[in-house]
Amino acid sequence: MTRIGVHEGVSGRDQTNGGTAMLIVIRKRGRGTGKAPSPPRTRWRRPPPRPRRDVWTTLPFRRDEGRARARRVLNVVVAAVLLVGVAPLMLLIALAVRLSSPGPILFVQVRVGLDSRGRRVPAAFAHRRTRDHGGRLFRMYKFRTMVAAKDLKNRPQWASANDSRITSVGRILRKTRLDELPQLVNVLKGDMNIVGPRPEQPEIFRKLRQEIPEYPERQRVLPGITGWAQVNRHYDRCIADVRRKVALDLEYIDRQSALEDFRIMLRTFPVMFFHKGAV
Repeated sequence: MTRIGVHEGVSGRDQTNGGTAMLIVIRKRGRGTGKAPSPPRTRWRRPPPRPRRDVWTTLPFRRDEGRARARRVLNVVVAAVLLVGVAPLMLLIALAVRLSSPGPILFVQVRVGLDSRGRRVPAAFAHRRTRDHGGRLFRMYKFRTMVAAKDLKNRPQWASANDSRITSVGRILRKTRLDELPQLVNVLKGDMNIVGPRPEQPEIFRKLRQEIPEYPERQRVLPGITGWAQVNRHYDRCIADVRRKVALDLEYIDRQSALEDFRIMLRTFPVMFFHKGAV
């Protein structure tokens, strides 16, 4: 046996002696078995299956989106029709407000709207905020029903039934809820719906969010001019009133639909003319 890089051994019988020559070549590599190594096998692995998109898990999202679109279409159509129909009445109200007391005809105030963070909402309602206000801030319009006093401008507070700040014309508008008519413009702008939880001022919203843990859940939908809580309850006068309205708002959100919005719209007219509930 001769060592030449690898171990090779040759043995056999010479063919000249009538035997058969046999050649055995053994290559040892480490602890080899004496057999020549076979080429490495290429193992083909099946690619991992793609995540299955179960239709039953996507149906709830599609159903919710479909309901939201149907509700939005209903609210926009009704707001457009009402705005055209009540335009002459709004002109008369504007004239009465102007003659009743000095000050602007419209009362414009910042309110907290839809909270679109982490939710599937239309791109038109998706807004980034550097400060957590609880929702997107927007400017809400109303006919002015109170005296235009500068010292009361920056002091948000609830209005009472016999509030001295309310004007004579304003008292009639608040009882009939006609002071809310300019908010039809907010509906067409996309800030509000006709039906939904009432929007609140940022300062009051921050206080209520601390006292009522469920309060921010109201911002899952667009705020409204009227709502399930408004046709069943009066104006807020204390924190207990707010708690009762929040429970009604969440009840509405759980069963929201275009049909439910239409029913609440119909119930709003008795509230306006017979003074039941409050908007």
